[in-house]
Amino acid sequence: MAIIQGFLYVLQPLHFMFLFLGVAGGIIVGAIPGLTASVGIILLLPLVYQLDASTAIVMLCGMFCGAMYGGSISAILLSIPGTPSAAATVLDGYPLSQKGEAGKAIGVATIASATGGIISTFCLIFIAPQLARFALKFGPEEYFALMIFGLTIIASVSGKSLVKGLIAGFFGLLVATVGLDPVTGYARFSFNIPNLMAGFPLLPVLIGLFAISQIFIQLEAVGEKIRHYKQKINKVLPSFKELKRLLPTIIASSFLGTFIGIIPGTGGTIASFLAYNEAKRWSKDPDSFGKGNILGVAAPEAANNSTTGGAMVPLLSLGIPGDVVTAVMLGALLLIGIKPGPFLFREHPEIVNSIFAGMLLANVLILLLGILSVRLFPQVLRTPDAILFPVILTLCFLGAFSLNNSVYDMSVALIFGVIGYIMRKNSFPIAPVVLGVILGPIAEDELGRALIIAHGDWTVLFQSPIAIFFYAISLLSLLYSLKMQFSTCCCSPKKGSWNY
Repeated sequence: MAIIQGFLYVLQPLHFMFLFLGVAGGIIVGAIPGLTASVGIILLLPLVYQLDASTAIVMLCGMFCGAMYGGSISAILLSIPGTPSAAATVLDGYPLSQKGEAGKAIGVATIASATGGIISTFCLIFIAPQLARFALKFGPEEYFALMIFGLTIIASVSGKSLVKGLIAGFFGLLVATVGLDPVTGYARFSFNIPNLMAGFPLLPVLIGLFAISQIFIQLEAVGEKIRHYKQKINKVLPSFKELKRLLPTIIASSFLGTFIGIIPGTGGTIASFLAYNEAKRWSKDPDSFGKGNILGVAAPEAANNSTTGGAMVPLLSLGIPGDVVTAVMLGALLLIGIKPGPFLFREHPEIVNSIFAGMLLANVLILLLGILSVRLFPQVLRTPDAILFPVILTLCFLGAFSLNNSVYDMSVALIFGVIGYIMRKNSFPIAPVVLGVILGPIAEDELGRALIIAHGDWTVLFQSPIAIFFYAISLLSLLYSLKMQFSTCCCSPKKGSWNY
């Protein structure tokens, strides 16, 4: 099988070392409140930019999987989810910690996370090539319609305010238009500034919006809170009897999380709460949930980690991100010269196989590192914010500079960091901006190709059944987001007012 070649590649000492560093770094990033998988991937970009494509993607996959698991550590020990997808883990993880069972809670979270990740990766291995084979039939008009569908994810990741999400998305599309038109070559919004002729560099934009803006927010709170976990962590692994009781829930939650992950615009947070709710609904003792039921740790952790493989299905086979983290991953892949989509499977099968093998081995490493390092986690969480975040901020600027050894790139990172900070302070979501910046140019390029082939006849965009299908589900996606927004508004304390 071709995947064997992927394993042989990843298991080479140098490549395995980068995978190990990615997983270990991801666990640390995920465990520290305020940092997320997106930030971790962005911090890695300056390093992986210097590596070959297969090694770079293996390290990024390690960071992705590790960070998704790492969020459970602070959720259990401190009642602070390290990543948004670990929010459901707090409900029973922290009560278990208060009972002196933090070790067992982390052990179960580790086993559930690794199992969920492995199951979802196997689903990725079987589903993605079939979907990519179908997508090989796409022409420019189908790809344009697909990117339009991808842009409707903006509505899904807009949070409580659809209006603010759409404003942020349009801002991202506007940023993407700066520079030369891909079809005509005319300069747009460059104001005769040479650096702007090529548009805003993607890496500094991502560093500013995701990393620097988040660090500015965290620096505001330095000194307000001190993280300590003083209890001794003893037993880590659950008994065989407990594991046997947990296994059906872990497997069911893993498949649920994989399915949720495949649906663009969902992600680990939705999957974890759905899995938690299902585990509670099917439990013989639902009243114990929220008071320290170990099933309340196993279900959400299996679900949120299984979204890693699920979210990679549309990313690899169609080139559409499944969630916010894979949107950043899409930007990372484009930066290192990899364009996700069906042609990736045909033209670069070695990269695809490296991703499959890397994600499987990353989840095995999560199991080993999680069990062996559990007593070190409290030490990581004791790192003072006053030291941690200034160091990360410095790394962000060094990363932006290292791309082209350019002070201009550092300036772009700072400007978008300030923009991102202002957006966060005013409750504007960041993810729609990133989706606009990344997907906008791809959609524009495919639109230009379609119109050139059709000699300017725009009706070609509506002649393909596949394109019409994507337009239809784009409309359904928007209508569903509007329905959810309306439901939220109706349930809000201020009746009749939109929750902007």
